[in-house]
This record gives sequence, structure tokens and C-alpha cells, in this order.
Amino acid sequence: MFVFGIVLAILGALFGLPQMRERIHADLAQQGDIFLLLFLGVFVSTVIVGPIIDSYGNKLVLTLSALLVTAALIGLSAVHSFGTAIVCTFFLGFGGGGLNTSANALVADLYDENRGAMLNLLGTFFGFGALSIPLLAAAISGALSIAQLLLVAAALAALCAIGYLLLPFPAPREPAGFSLFASIKAARIPGAMLFAFVLLFESGNESAIGGWTSTYVGSAGLSPEIATWILAGFWAALMVGRLLSAKILEQVRKETLVLASGIGSAIGAAILLLSSSLITLAIGATIIGLSSAAIYPTTLAIAADRYQRSAGTIFGLLFAVGLIGGMTFPWAIGHISEHYGLRAGMILPLIGAVMITLLTLRVKALGVRR
Repeated sequence: MFVFGIVLAILGALFGLPQMRERIHADLAQQGDIFLLLFLGVFVSTVIVGPIIDSYGNKLVLTLSALLVTAALIGLSAVHSFGTAIVCTFFLGFGGGGLNTSANALVADLYDENRGAMLNLLGTFFGFGALSIPLLAAAISGALSIAQLLLVAAALAALCAIGYLLLPFPAPREPAGFSLFASIKAARIPGAMLFAFVLLFESGNESAIGGWTSTYVGSAGLSPEIATWILAGFWAALMVGRLLSAKILEQVRKETLVLASGIGSAIGAAILLLSSSLITLAIGATIIGLSSAAIYPTTLAIAADRYQRSAGTIFGLLFAVGLIGGMTFPWAIGHISEHYGLRAGMILPLIGAVMITLLTLRVKALGVRR
């Protein structure tokens, strides 16, 4: 999950540096296209690997996914054209999707008595990975090139691949057979799509804020270094929020925590949208990070409580639908911003937070099991 955090955060951090778009000759709309390809890779991988996990286990998926992330980051370190960049970006997302699905399914399988807290704890390491890149980019600005930063990230992914090869793993939960479209067929399971749409809007919001905050802050006239630090604040708040959520869930129902998180996210998105000063931009990004932290892992925990036998396949469905938001939100922001300005594009996270709140109210009304 640390490596997956790097996968989703690295392009957003690098695009906060003006030389990144110059390096691959991309405008704002093409920047949105690159984010679309990143999350398309995650989406395709997620649909495929869920049934593979249930049939063949997590070791295979984790190892191959980490190796693919390594290769894609090495490829990105050498590209100087938009066309080559989108190919490497797709495979970066493809490898990241395997890491995300497998890590969450494995933890849900191992900690069936304490899924909510443990999935939030797991999500904290996603926050560590996502935070490490903007912090590194801000701290060593001018000391390392973009290519060297990408190679550092590639080395971390390669170390993880070695670790997966050495670790023992549980046997597959459903070894009877493999169906490529099992995750898609899982959409017919009652209630599954309600969870999936919560993740659609949350994934869209996380990818939009992670991908566009530094660019948005830069458009307000602040320096690339300040923009990168504000982005780092969002990821730091997300990480802290997940640590706190693991404790809060000892006292609060999962559905209640997700509802409160949706409301808080809407408040943070509204502040970010209406801000133009350093302080208010930082406050908005931080509130979004803290508030949205619990939504993704806690929604997964609720779903895992209900659908225990095929966690990989169900998680594959939830991640796949969620990633439609992850793909379309940053892409849409890019194209809206190119024509109407970045402030117009940043309305989307506010819409997403409102939808999460409404959907969670529906979950509570239906009495979905804790």
C-alpha cells in the first residue's frame, strides 16, 4: 500500500513542477488525459486480479504487480514525449491496481474480527507512500531531477517485489476455478453496487485532490514549492485521519463514521473551492484529507463484513466501479479547466462529497450490516 500511494501521488506531485509538462509537451487537458490513463490501468487490473486472488492467491498478484510498477517508473524516468508517457502511465496504474486489490483483500481475510480498524491502519501506509513523494519533491527541489526521483520510487517498488517472493502467504480462499468476469458478475449481489458508488465518488475525490491540488494552488499565484507542501499536507492529513479512524471505530458504527466523513469532506471541498490565500487553501486541503480518510477503508470493511466468502472478487467489483470515479474526475477537471479555468474544474470534488453523504444516508436507511 506504501507503493500504491506512490503510484497515485507521484504524477500529481510532479505536475506541480512546471518542467514536468514541458518535459513531455503536455497542456492541462493532456495532463487530465494522463491521469485518466493512470486510473484506467488501475481499473483494468482491478477487474482482472480479483478472481485471480481468489483462485491462485495473493503472492502471485503482489509480486507481478510490484515488478510492473518498477518497470513503468523506470520507463517514465526516460520519456520525453506525451505518447510514450501515457503508455508507461497505463502500466504504472495496472501494477498499482494489483497491489491495492491484493493488499486489501489479504488484510480483510486475515483480520476477520477487526476489519474496520485494520483496513484503516492499512490505508495509513497508502498515506505514507502518497505523502513521501510530494515531501521528497519539495525537500529536494533542485537537488534531484524528475528522472532521478522516479528512479528512487522504482527502487522502492523493486524492494517490495523481493519481499513478496520471500514471504509465505495463505492458501487461496476459492481455488476451484478462475473467471475473468467474476468481479463484474458480482454487481448482481444485493447491495453491492451501493457500496461501489460510495467508492466511485470517494476515489474520484482522492484522485482529483491528489492530482490537481498543486496545479490549482500554483494557479493562485503561489510558488511550486508552496503548492507541493500544500499537497503534502493533504496526504499527511489523510494518513493521520486513517490512524484516528482505527481508534474511532472502537466507539462508533462504521456507517456513522462514513457519513460524518462525507459531510466533513464537503466542507473542506467548499473551502478549497472558494480560497485564494495560502492559509485557506492549506486549511481546505487538510480538512479534505482528514475527513475523507475513513471513507474508503471503512466502506470496504462494511462490504467485507457482508460478503466474506469471496473477498477478492467483491473487492475487485468495488475497486473497479470506484476507479471509474478515479479515472473520470481528474480527466474531467483537466478538460473543464482548459476551457473554463481551474476553479470551475475544482467544483467536482464538492459534488463528489455531497454524493457520498447522500449515498451513506441510503446505506443507513437500508440497515446495511455493521
